[in-house]
Amino acid sequence: MTTINATRASSILMIDLTYLHHFVAVADTGSMALAARRLHVSQPTLSRQIRELERVLGVQLFDRIGRRIVLAADGREMLARSRRLLAEAESFGERAAALGGGKGGVLRVGAAPQFLEAGMPQVLTLYRRQHPEVEIRLVEGGAGSLIRGVEQGELHLAIGAVRLFEPLESVPLYPLRVLAVMSRRHVLASRRTLAVSEILQETLLMLAPDFQTRQLFDEACQGAHSEPRVLLESRSPQSLIALAAGGHGIAIVPSVVALNRAGIAVAGLVRNRRPLGMWARAVWDPRRHLPPYAETFLEVLVEYTRRSYPGYHLRLTREVRRPAEAGTVPGQQRPL
Repeated sequence: MTTINATRASSILMIDLTYLHHFVAVADTGSMALAARRLHVSQPTLSRQIRELERVLGVQLFDRIGRRIVLAADGREMLARSRRLLAEAESFGERAAALGGGKGGVLRVGAAPQFLEAGMPQVLTLYRRQHPEVEIRLVEGGAGSLIRGVEQGELHLAIGAVRLFEPLESVPLYPLRVLAVMSRRHVLASRRTLAVSEILQETLLMLAPDFQTRQLFDEACQGAHSEPRVLLESRSPQSLIALAAGGHGIAIVPSVVALNRAGIAVAGLVRNRRPLGMWARAVWDPRRHLPPYAETFLEVLVEYTRRSYPGYHLRLTREVRRPAEAGTVPGQQRPL
């Protein structure tokens, strides 16, 4: 571990947060040139700032390999700390603005691709009628990256099929059912529901392992003590559905995926006689200040998903029971 003397500690306290912001940008892009274009600074200026930051911190942030740069071991630790520090600084400013009666700010929301497509346009329209002065930044991601974004303070809110871990808090938004999609010519096409055990001998078309619906299905397979026969793992639900429609297997996809019903049959999966699924949630970190305009966004989001959500028109989706707990919007006492 690097020992930091009093003089260096004093210098570190004087670091311009802009330097940390630029360090994070270089780490995220993996390129000085790309980061410089994104930050609207010259590449020599950016390189000089990174060298100065390394000098002040007394650590090497990047390894230079030819024209490539990669995070050094110390750089990985400093990156995580820089993200937290920048998030805290922004939260500090947001809290100060709220205390001063300010209404504007930057709202950072992460969401799964299916909600961005099917729900976010309507939610943004409703929200902007109330808060036209708020700048909104959207981030697309899977469950893992969304949770990390909230934990690290990079997102005020995350929306998706996520499993919650303390100390994060959440409210349930809408149900998500695991579906089996197949050709209308398939021998099981007439079935409205299927037990997971009934399709384990079929050729399956699966989402990648980091998808929550895939994890639910894998857990059901483990409970049945059986390994599925997988033809393809993909990050594209539509690719799986297209192959299923062509008679090349059964696609296991979430109910939030847009379905063109021509040529396909859809069944809801069941485990232990219960619908296999979960509820998508809005997640935040109660340890960080949630600005009033973020609380308002959450209220608009909850109200919208009471009326509509991805997969709403599938009765199979509505069979997934709402979780027993009742969430509340921060700053309010009434249950949602």
